[in-house]
Amino acid sequence: MLAVNVRNLVKKFGSVIAVNGLSFNIQEGEIYGLIGPNGAGKTTTLRILATLLRPTSGEAYVYGYDVVKDARRVREIISYLPEEAGAYKHLTGYEYLKFMATFVINDDKQVEEMVSDAIEISGLGDRLRDKIKSYSKGMKRRLLVAKTLMLKPKLAILDEPTSGLDVLHAVYIRNTIKDYSKRYKMTVLISSHNMLEVEYLCDRVGLIDKGRLLIEGKPKELLNKFGVSNLEEVFDKVVRESV
Repeated sequence: MLAVNVRNLVKKFGSVIAVNGLSFNIQEGEIYGLIGPNGAGKTTTLRILATLLRPTSGEAYVYGYDVVKDARRVREIISYLPEEAGAYKHLTGYEYLKFMATFVINDDKQVEEMVSDAIEISGLGDRLRDKIKSYSKGMKRRLLVAKTLMLKPKLAILDEPTSGLDVLHAVYIRNTIKDYSKRYKMTVLISSHNMLEVEYLCDRVGLIDKGRLLIEGKPKELLNKFGVSNLEEVFDKVVRESV
């Protein structure tokens, strides 16, 4: 089953074309990475799929729901983590997770179960008793990833989930995303400019530049096709060939 179906997507901001005829599909349960440099159109595409932006033209579907016509239904089955997401700094980590859980669940027992999952995902232990304003950037990101995944969405949309983090926090978040996706058969769409990270994490990747899809495939297949050792070299070759 297709979890995401994007067809000839275009998004213009005045005279700037951020997304330029983009098309790709994501299978249910797949971890798919949109990778490319800053300004390639990754975040714009994710925001369209999260129903936060309307496309200029083209179509996008999430589990068969049109992101424009069926925006409310789409929002019921996705969870979105922006690159610059924040949290309520005067709450403790635990209070924040519980507060966010009550937005989607009314049953107290289910809220506690959801928060219990988030506690496990975050790996923050006793620090969840502390106010978020005392957290490092890595701790905040772990908390926000936990908030996103505890909802067990059909599609998790993650924009630069490890941006700016040190190695230990980044590895923890990558492993958590991979484990949770497989455990609950959750479809994940990740945007990143870190091609080495995506190479490890994703089942398939789409390399984009200037709003256009340049090439798509499984990381190992792309490496073999171009005879290189990493996706950065694949991207370099593809960009050179497309000029």
